[in-house]
Amino acid sequence: MLGTVLDVSLLDESYFLGKMIAESEAAIQYRGTKYKLEQDTEAQNLIKEFNKVKELYEEVQRFGKYHPDYKTVSTNVRLLKRELDFNETISSFKKAEKELENLLNECSSLIAGSVSEQIKVPTGNPFFDSRSCSGGCGSGGACSCG
Repeated sequence: MLGTVLDVSLLDESYFLGKMIAESEAAIQYRGTKYKLEQDTEAQNLIKEFNKVKELYEEVQRFGKYHPDYKTVSTNVRLLKRELDFNETISSFKKAEKELENLLNECSSLIAGSVSEQIKVPTGNPFFDSRSCSGGCGSGGACSCG
């Protein structure tokens, strides 16, 4: 019975943490930039065009430099990627998305670390990942897990 009460309390606290994160500056900024991105027709057209060229690029990559359109498609994908990167609406969204991801990764890492230092938390950030085994004990790598 006591475990059930603690479990419910833990779920309540988790809900509260989620609500705090959703109301954080990072989440508010993310939702705002996401809305702007969805409303920006120029940015949406760039994304659609990039996705089409990316599909062609993936097809061309199967044959590599021997494909007749290899150079053209490779150049086009790089040019469109550059255009995406320099589009203010898209870059603002990507920055806000990364900030929110960093907040979520940090929260996950703190929660996991409070349970055990050996719990792996995939964050994509070597600073946070370094506290756990990379690859696990069975991977044959140098592992300092106890």
